[in-house]
Amino acid sequence: MRVLAIDTALGACSAAVFDSKADEIFASESIAMSRGHAEALMPLVARVMDHATLSFHDLDRIAVTVGPGSFTGLRVGISAARGIALAAGKPAVGISTLSAFAVPSIARGATGNVVSAIDARHDHVYLQVFGIAGEILIPAQIISIPETIRSVAIEPAILVGSAATVLEAEWPPDAPRPQVEASAAPDIAWVARLGAAAEVTEALPKPFYLRLPDARPQDAARLPRR
Repeated sequence: MRVLAIDTALGACSAAVFDSKADEIFASESIAMSRGHAEALMPLVARVMDHATLSFHDLDRIAVTVGPGSFTGLRVGISAARGIALAAGKPAVGISTLSAFAVPSIARGATGNVVSAIDARHDHVYLQVFGIAGEILIPAQIISIPETIRSVAIEPAILVGSAATVLEAEWPPDAPRPQVEASAAPDIAWVARLGAAAEVTEALPKPFYLRLPDARPQDAARLPRR
């Protein structure tokens, strides 16, 4: 199976082409950025496809990170993935950003719980905790940092994701010291691998926000309609 993977959820604009039969990344590119994904994504995808010497019709599916992440970034990546999938007549699948952060540690043989955390601002994180075999111990949720520490700093842990160092800084001195594998964005190669393994009917390419946007319409200030 040949998969085009796209990630614009957080601090990077990334794409990769993965062949699951050969277990090989044909081409990939990742650019660190906190904004500007809309302008960067399609030229980046074009370069990756050219390097892989494939057309969109040669693909079997398109995978895209669906969050949690930046509201704007998620819309950019998901819209692009849906558009490519529609034009090529291929399915699109959505991949959780938290899972994408966690799976490299699980695949390497984690020796403790894998705590996947993304900075949600305002002293909160998006959190999901996985066991050493990949089972979900704490489902994806938005939670305060103090509550996170109380929940996870009780046994050996591997901290992954963009908020890994934030949690490390709050780790109790008497708790087992965690292993820290912080990164601003998930490894696009693992997004592609998860995309190849995903069930098309279950991994839908739609935003996974976990909370409402900070900016919302001010109902009290609306003018009456005529």
